[in-house]
Amino acid sequence: MVVCGDDGLAHRLAAELRGVYREQVTLVVPPTGGRVHQPVVGRARAASAALRDIVTAAVSRGGNGDQADPGRELEATEPTEDVLAEAGVDRAGALALVYDDDETNIRAALTARRLNPGLRLVLRLYNRRLGQHIEELLDQSAALATDGGRSAGPGGGEGSTTVLSDADTAAPALAATALVGTSKVVETDGLLLRAVERDPPRPGQVTPPGLGTLALLSATSNDPAGADGSEDSGEHGPQLLPDAAAVEAATGRGTVTLEQVSYSGPPLPAARAGVPPFGELFSRRLRWSLAGLAACVVALAVALMVVSGDHPLHATYVTLLDLFAINEPALEEDRGAQILQLLSGFVGLLLLPVLLAAVLEALGTFRTASTLRKPPRGLGGHVVLLGLGKIGTRVLTRLRELDIPVVCVEADPEARGMATARRLRVPVVLGDVTEEGVLEAAKIHRAHSLLALTSVDTTNLEAVLYARSVRSRLRVVLRLYDDDFATAVYRTLRAAHPDALTRSRSVTHLAAPSFAGAMMGRQILGAIPVERRVLLFAAVEVAGHPQLEGRTVGEAFRAGAWRVLALEVSDGEQDDADRGAGGGTGSGTGGEGARESRLLWDLPDTYVLRGRDRVVLAATRRGLAELLGRRTRQATNNR
Repeated sequence: MVVCGDDGLAHRLAAELRGVYREQVTLVVPPTGGRVHQPVVGRARAASAALRDIVTAAVSRGGNGDQADPGRELEATEPTEDVLAEAGVDRAGALALVYDDDETNIRAALTARRLNPGLRLVLRLYNRRLGQHIEELLDQSAALATDGGRSAGPGGGEGSTTVLSDADTAAPALAATALVGTSKVVETDGLLLRAVERDPPRPGQVTPPGLGTLALLSATSNDPAGADGSEDSGEHGPQLLPDAAAVEAATGRGTVTLEQVSYSGPPLPAARAGVPPFGELFSRRLRWSLAGLAACVVALAVALMVVSGDHPLHATYVTLLDLFAINEPALEEDRGAQILQLLSGFVGLLLLPVLLAAVLEALGTFRTASTLRKPPRGLGGHVVLLGLGKIGTRVLTRLRELDIPVVCVEADPEARGMATARRLRVPVVLGDVTEEGVLEAAKIHRAHSLLALTSVDTTNLEAVLYARSVRSRLRVVLRLYDDDFATAVYRTLRAAHPDALTRSRSVTHLAAPSFAGAMMGRQILGAIPVERRVLLFAAVEVAGHPQLEGRTVGEAFRAGAWRVLALEVSDGEQDDADRGAGGGTGSGTGGEGARESRLLWDLPDTYVLRGRDRVVLAATRRGLAELLGRRTRQATNNR
């Protein structure tokens, strides 16, 4: 495996491949003193070294020949062709390009595909539309090279390309944490998985039904000074994918339950630039004024119809003439008609300033349609979002798709997410969050939660501490680069404010498992954080996995490792899956041809998994490595 990057994600990904999947990794990073975030990389290197020591110790104790060499580290400013060749891309099974710059990743991917057509590529791209085109281009190039007789490469890769984004991976979890605090969400291609933390049930309390228990929270989760479920927290840490006996035996421990699974609807349609909706063209006060004048006109027309006995249309016409002062004076008419004419003229005088105000307000609305909006008066229960960079922009889009009111705070008027905020008509406060009065302008004292997603850890921490001084029970979520720093901040804030919800999230910690899984050659749907651990959701082909093929769903379940959640079926396969639930393997031929696929979630434990099935499973990182790792599979075939 070859990993190339210039920030903490590269080191976290290398540590994931070495420590969890036991792969040999060559890490390519810029020289010391480059544009890498030094504190983050320093701690990530320490974590990578620690995992390497663990692997070495395990090898020396157990003598397991399957353990891989920890690999090496190269320093290079850019991933040029010479650098990639020195890293062994022509012999590698997979290459991850996780530079922060999309152009650098694309250029290196094109070069790597030429050096090794059978290489499995994983790219980190922020531009999703461009990522789709690049993925198709690289896959087509690999297919043409293979058809032309060129080798698939010594690494045994299939020449696939996967485009991922750390922003897209982390955004659902960050948005869900800000909304409900305890929910975890994985979203991909319209599929929405929602996991919710539940407190320990009280005596006699009925537990709401769910689709399965994903984890038991740590015994110290209610202790402000607890360990927060670290990887090595032992019996006090969280227990992922417990069996029924463990769930029944657990007392006083919360659970993480898969509560709701549905398909999310399409995102909100983008408003046309510069053309605001008609309902927002005029203010509420002006709309009420126009409605009152219209009611007066109707009343005068009805009164004239009653007094003069005219036809309703003629009475309305005469009233409008009087209203605009273009009718002849009613000198020869009776007293009632004269009074109505005077009242119509008076209403016409009131109409002139209202029409002028409507014109000026409409012009002002059109003029400011492309500018930033200010937080409206009386706003409350909203989410304050700090930072409109890559992560902040994705989180903002997700919150608006859920119709959640948001107020953004950004110091840079040219930030990446400013155009998105204008398009979505989200209020934005321009200013440094560390300056006095900026958070007050965002109505922080009436906010529901605070999402600190700037690129500077100290800025996020300072903003959270100041917000807590304004409102001590405010729900806060911090984005922190370093996972160790995130753990320390979480423990301290939880101890200082035990009654308030605090969450600290490391983007690299959330994104690395998905990138590592993609390098191993499978589709990782997403990851759900459980305290300081991660639970992965993956789509897996049953064929070739003896732990799944030919076994029932109940037999395939392994506590603490993996659990089958759903079966992907095509139109016409539903009946076949139902027949297989009775214990047979089924003989249907559904799935032939181009059919729309969907997921079947109510699988019974008696359903037998067949080789042509494709399932969605939840797994721990080590469990997924054991189930799908190349070395484990090869060892099984050799036996």
